[in-house]
Amino acid sequence: MLRLSGLRLPLDHPADAMPAAICARLGIASADLISHAVVRRGNDARRKNAIQLIYTVDVELADEQAVLDRFAKDHDVRPRPDTDYRFVARAPEGWGGKRPVVIGAGPCGLFAGLILAQMGFRPIILDRGKAVRERTKDTWGLWRRAELNPDSNVQFGEGGAGTFSDGKLYCRVKDPRFLGRKVLHEFVAAGAPSDILTEAHPHIGTFRLVTMVESLRRQIEMLGGEYRWQHKVDELELERQDQGTQRLRGLHLSDGSFIEADHVVLAVGHSARPTFEMLHRRGVHIEPKPFSIGVRIEHPQSWIDRARFGQCAGHPVLGAAAYSLAHHCDNGRTVYSFCMCPGGRVVAATSEEGRVVTNGMSQHSRAEFNANSGLVVGIDPERDFPGGPLAGIDLQRHWESLAYQAGGSSYWAPGQKVGDFLAGRPSTGLGEVTPSYKPGVTLTDLSNCLPGFVVDAFREALPVFGRQIANYDHPDAVMTGVETRTSSPIRITRGADYQSLNVAGLYPAGEGAGYAGGILSAAIDGIKVAEAIGLAISAGQAG
Repeated sequence: MLRLSGLRLPLDHPADAMPAAICARLGIASADLISHAVVRRGNDARRKNAIQLIYTVDVELADEQAVLDRFAKDHDVRPRPDTDYRFVARAPEGWGGKRPVVIGAGPCGLFAGLILAQMGFRPIILDRGKAVRERTKDTWGLWRRAELNPDSNVQFGEGGAGTFSDGKLYCRVKDPRFLGRKVLHEFVAAGAPSDILTEAHPHIGTFRLVTMVESLRRQIEMLGGEYRWQHKVDELELERQDQGTQRLRGLHLSDGSFIEADHVVLAVGHSARPTFEMLHRRGVHIEPKPFSIGVRIEHPQSWIDRARFGQCAGHPVLGAAAYSLAHHCDNGRTVYSFCMCPGGRVVAATSEEGRVVTNGMSQHSRAEFNANSGLVVGIDPERDFPGGPLAGIDLQRHWESLAYQAGGSSYWAPGQKVGDFLAGRPSTGLGEVTPSYKPGVTLTDLSNCLPGFVVDAFREALPVFGRQIANYDHPDAVMTGVETRTSSPIRITRGADYQSLNVAGLYPAGEGAGYAGGILSAAIDGIKVAEAIGLAISAGQAG
């Protein structure tokens, strides 16, 4: 089999156009093409009136070596890579050793637990939140009734923060072993639509994610894994070793119980602030890392569709249009779009009382009225929060508390029309755009709950973005604050063996530990850490 990339066809090409295009691209007769299969499909919409679909296809030919020889210098014609997943370790038959523990049931913890279970190591998975159905009820409690459960919300519980999101399944991490394909195949087996295997920018949506994580949980349990909900880790049991290092020996839980453990995956997510504080207090090596602060901006999805796709807006193959924007400002800051959710809504995402946090969510159909995206500004520890490893958390909390107050101290979020924001005046009424955030939006002046450098950067960037996407800076577009949980404000440092630099047996992983950003990259990191634990346990058994 060969892999052919960059094959271009018109948006409305007939079904039988693919074989002819492959033969023309490779310079072969139709009789020499035995079979073909689409691996990936994207689009090039730079010319709105001549949008093209771009395919990657695997092809079986009568004489593949001859084609490879002729295209030896063409990087778009290569042997098909081996994308099959292979386990690096297996538990011995009847293995009864000390079980590995996974803290956190988000994408990283889910796949760490899944791989450990598939290798036969029967993991215990702990989460401070609830199973996804109960968690969904609690989350709706905040959205509908302004009632927050600090342990069961958008951030905490089965599926992690990714459950209430657009469900994007693409990332920019290097993946030479094609671990991302393992993730996608497991998702499809758990009920995800099969098109996530071929779309260049696949997504799932919240409702489908709910049923998928339940299916994956059942698989883990059938393989001997165990879930324990509403189990919060309060302390680590550490044993002092030579040269100032420590060895993890177990976990003290908030209910007073203790779990003996030598291998623990720390996959707690980017909002596990009490856990970060506990780790810092116990001397686990932590360093601050950059993150971003900003707002959610909303436009009617039809505006974005027309701006991106022109007369092709609404085409079923294209679906709802997305965008990605960035501008480097005169004050040295960069404004960029983040976690864009076509046809979705802005959601309440706080996990702490007295604070407001926003995020974006879409269903699989992406059929709701508004498009929304994070509009954020990158910040840096040395320049913006130089007060130690946990100073970024303090900074997040400061602006989240001000947003809570600006929204009316009721979990309503502060909002402002773009025209009023650019003019430096509070908003007093809405125009063509209705904000989607629930429980509600209080119109005000967002400059009261954002850093001054963010306000200045937004005022410079918005007109620039308006020249790139028509109506982006429309006076009636709505901004809702604040977006502070773009990524973890810390990194729990680890070595090449995936263990903490100074606590053996502790495996920091995923987005909360600073090693991922989004569902797919977090899941990939979970696989890598599970493999490291499988190898470590196997080596110990052999020893």
